[in-house]
Amino acid sequence: MNETIVASSTAESAPPSYRQRIVSEHPQWWLGAMLLALHASLAWGIETLWSRAFLLAHLGLFLMWQPVWRGETELRSSHATLIVVVGALLSVWNNWWFMAIWLAVLFGLIGGNVPGAQRRMQRLVSLLAALYVLSMLLVWVVPHLFKDQELEGALLSMVRFGLLLVPIGVALLKVEPPSGGKPLAVDLFYSVMLFLLVAALVLGSFVIKDVSKSPYPIALAQTLCGIAVLLVVLSWLWTPHSGFVGIGHLLSRYLLSMGLPFERWMQNLANRAEQEQQPDRFLNLALEHMLELPWVAGVKWRSRASAGEFGTISEFRAEFGFQDLTISIFTRWSLSPALLLHLKLLSRLLIHFYEAKRREQLQRQNAYTQAIHETGARLTHDVKNLLQSLKSLCAATESSDAGQAQALQALMQRQLPQIAQRLQTTLDKLKAPAQADSTRIDALNWWNGFKQRYQRGHIVFTDGDIDETRQIPADLFDSVADNLLQNALRKGESDDNLRIDVRLSCAAGVTFSVCDNGSPVAASVAAQLFEGPVPSQAGLGIGLYQAAKQAQQTGYRLTLVSNEAGKVCFELARTSGA
Repeated sequence: MNETIVASSTAESAPPSYRQRIVSEHPQWWLGAMLLALHASLAWGIETLWSRAFLLAHLGLFLMWQPVWRGETELRSSHATLIVVVGALLSVWNNWWFMAIWLAVLFGLIGGNVPGAQRRMQRLVSLLAALYVLSMLLVWVVPHLFKDQELEGALLSMVRFGLLLVPIGVALLKVEPPSGGKPLAVDLFYSVMLFLLVAALVLGSFVIKDVSKSPYPIALAQTLCGIAVLLVVLSWLWTPHSGFVGIGHLLSRYLLSMGLPFERWMQNLANRAEQEQQPDRFLNLALEHMLELPWVAGVKWRSRASAGEFGTISEFRAEFGFQDLTISIFTRWSLSPALLLHLKLLSRLLIHFYEAKRREQLQRQNAYTQAIHETGARLTHDVKNLLQSLKSLCAATESSDAGQAQALQALMQRQLPQIAQRLQTTLDKLKAPAQADSTRIDALNWWNGFKQRYQRGHIVFTDGDIDETRQIPADLFDSVADNLLQNALRKGESDDNLRIDVRLSCAAGVTFSVCDNGSPVAASVAAQLFEGPVPSQAGLGIGLYQAAKQAQQTGYRLTLVSNEAGKVCFELARTSGA
């Protein structure tokens, strides 16, 4: 499936200004500057005034880089109040515990960018920044939480000058801007997991050192070992084993239904697919129903035949395209990887249903066109057979003399009403094809009339055990008999010794056969003679194909029972149980 997906977190708006482009196209500059300001505020202590000044600069640079709000968005009063409160806390109530919490939050935000990064350099920048924050937290901030902890000179040099190289490298790395100049979205689930993991590491180290009175590096190592064991146990419980479905299965089932009545939406989609036949109307109803999902604000679509939108246009969008169908889904909040997975799944299901509806519509149109074509071809053969009968009567009239006037009149009285009746039946087929095969006639009467129509020297008629009460479908036998006999007569144009044997029997069911001693049907033509139209100049083509289909619908079967040189036999017989 050739599907294209474009996810974005901004709505269609005016072109960004120069400042906005700098913020969006070079996020690593602001990330590196933010880490440098953080380094300057922490590496030489937090008690001095210049340290607090760098901390406020760090907050400002963080607001320029942060992935929570867009840089060009006007802040609400509540958000502005939150920023003022955080700035006041950083400048007035500043201590190592507060910095430990802030670094843990910062590590979660930076690490939450990694799953949404599609380019390698973007992931590398985020990993380096997360490594710096974690190192600063564990090597520098956490040791300051212990009153009796003494820091060595080598550690001071490594923190103040060694770790300084990491934010400088982050700022100097060349990173391609995100698609459309839009910042990467933070995955809330990953960010919370990383924050909890770091919090458990810091608090575990603090508790183990305080209880066991062991050095901080040993306490940190013990905490890391404990977390590693916990992760191993979780990885063992993640996969199914011994009848347990696994935490991964349970979590996946929860995430698939998170904020989404998934089964109810799927049931509604399936019901609409059964009830609605038109693909465009089905698409409109399904997209309108998608607005009932709690995190969908609006939907816009464009196809070859229609276009439209429902709901409201928000600032967060995901676009899915397939061939000539494009669906844009606007959400109420930023598109995290998990939310993008939901949107991709829903859109793919909807597109599959829509394409199935389009194929069904195309098949109905093709079936309708094919029915028209087959009906026209069948009626053409019927009219051609009637024309041949009229030509036979005209030939008999031209070759008769005055002494044969009475016999000619009797022939006309017998044949013309039959031809008129068959022509009326042909017109009835054109008006109502489904009711064309309902007329039945006595087998003996039909046989006598058929013999009178084809009274020629090289045609031999053989009477079987014909039951006078046996009824046969007149339209079927007329069509099949005329087609078989006309095809056989064409061989007489090149063969003067042609002999045609025609037989009707009612002994073991109704059986009608036409045999001739002419050339056989080509093997390539005989293999598909009754399966479809066959290109042939001898007349063995659409007529026999239509006759075979008509026979099957009426409870009979038309077959080529013999195809040898000197013995070519076609047989129309009633199928068993019909």
